[in-house]
Amino acid sequence: MSHTISDDLLRRFDIPGPRYTSYPTADRFVEAFTEQDHVQALEQRKVGSMALPLSLYVHIPFCESVCYYCACNKVITKHHDRAAEYLRYLALEVALQVAHVGPGQNVSQLHLGGGTPTFLSDAELEDLMSMLRPHFTLVPGGEYSIEVDPRTVTEERLRTLARLGFNRLSFGVQDFDPTVQKAVHRMQPAEQVFALVAAARRIGFESINVDLIYGLPLQTPESFARTLAQVNELRPDRIALYAYAHLPSRFKPQRRIIAAELPSGSAKLAMLSASLDALQDAGYVYVGMDHFALPTDALAVAKRQGRLHRNFQGYSTQPDCDLIALGVSAIGRIGATYSQNAKTLEEYRDLLDQGRLPIVRGLALTRDDLLRRAVIMSLMCQGELQFESIELGHLIDFRQHFARELAVLEGLAEHGLVRLDATGVQVTETGWYLVRAIAMVFDKHLQVDLDRARFSKII
Repeated sequence: MSHTISDDLLRRFDIPGPRYTSYPTADRFVEAFTEQDHVQALEQRKVGSMALPLSLYVHIPFCESVCYYCACNKVITKHHDRAAEYLRYLALEVALQVAHVGPGQNVSQLHLGGGTPTFLSDAELEDLMSMLRPHFTLVPGGEYSIEVDPRTVTEERLRTLARLGFNRLSFGVQDFDPTVQKAVHRMQPAEQVFALVAAARRIGFESINVDLIYGLPLQTPESFARTLAQVNELRPDRIALYAYAHLPSRFKPQRRIIAAELPSGSAKLAMLSASLDALQDAGYVYVGMDHFALPTDALAVAKRQGRLHRNFQGYSTQPDCDLIALGVSAIGRIGATYSQNAKTLEEYRDLLDQGRLPIVRGLALTRDDLLRRAVIMSLMCQGELQFESIELGHLIDFRQHFARELAVLEGLAEHGLVRLDATGVQVTETGWYLVRAIAMVFDKHLQVDLDRARFSKII
C-alpha cells in the first residue's frame, strides 16, 4: 500500500488513456493538414510572436540494436554512414523552416530524441549543432537536453556534449536486473551507468534523468525493488517511471517478447505501489504523471511555484512556446496548429528532395480544442482549475459549458481525487497519481469515441 494511493484505486483506474503531451492527441491528426497550413502558421507567427522563444526538437532515428519493448520510431542499423546522409537532409529541413519562421529566433529549449541520438559520432553531433546555431539563438538559462544510451557513451563523449551546450542528460536504464535486460535485448551493467552518472556530475550537467520501466518480462516485485534500491543509490535528479504497454500488433519489436513472461496485472500494480513508496521515502517529489524529481531540481521547484508546463517532451520548466520539430516522424506545434513529419526515411527524403517540408499530417485546432487544451493543461501542470480565469480567457460560462464534465468530477471527488467548490477544481495529493484520468473527463474526442485501445493504460 502506497502512502498516498490505495491498491483499490490503482485497480479501479487501470484503464487506457492519453498522456496529453498535446490536446487534441496525435492520433487525431489528419492528412488534410498540409505543408501549406504549417507555412501559414509560421508566417502568422511573424506578426505577433517573433519575440517569443521557440522550442526545438530533433529526432535521430538510428539504433544499433533493437530493444524489444520499444515503441519509438527508429531505424535499426550498424551502418553509421547513414547518419551523415540524414544530417544532410536535416540541413535542408532547417533551411526551409527558417525561410518561413525567420532567422535568429531565440530558442529556450532544445531536445535530441530518438532512436538513439548518441548513435551520432562526436563530429556528427558537432555538425548538427553547427547546423542549428547560425539559424537559431540558444538563450542563456535554457534547457538543452539529449537522450543517452549508456552503451554508446564514455566520459569523454559526455564532455563533448557539455562543450556543445547540452546541460541536461537522460539515461535509458529501464531495469538493472540482468535477467530482465536479457529478456528485452538491452544488456548494460549497472556499474557502467553508475560510472557515467558520476562522470556527468563531475562535468557539471545541471540535471540528470534516469528512465525506468515496470511491467517488463521476467520482472517481479522483488527484482524491481532491487532496481529501485540501486536507483536510489544512484540518486539522479529526475526519474521517469513508465509502465510497459504490450501492444505487439502495433509495435513489431514487441512480438519478440514472450507474453507468458510478462508480470501479472497484480504484480505490475505491486511494482507501482512499491515504487511510489520507495521514491517518496528516498525524498523524491512526485511531479506528475510518471515523473519524480529531487526537491532542489528545477522541475520540482517549478511545480512548487506553479510554473510547470507540458509539451511533446513531457513536463518542462520553460514557458509554453511554439515548437519546431525536425527529422523523421517529429511532431511540432506552431500557434493553434500541430504538424507531423513523414514517418519513413524514404518519404522524408523524397519530400525534401522536392524542396518541400516533409509534413504529412497535422491539425488546426478549433475554438473548443483551445478551450479544452487550456483546461487539461491547467489540471496536468498546476493541478487546479480556476473557473474565472478560463471564463475570462475563453468567454464562456464554465459551469454551464462543462455541466456534464463537472457531474463526472463529482464521482472522482467521492474517490478523493479532486475537490470541487464554487470557484474551481483542485487535484488532491492522491489525484496527482491519477491526473490522466481527471484530464480525460474534459477530452471531447474520448467522449465521442470510446475505443481507447490505441492508448496505453494509465497505470
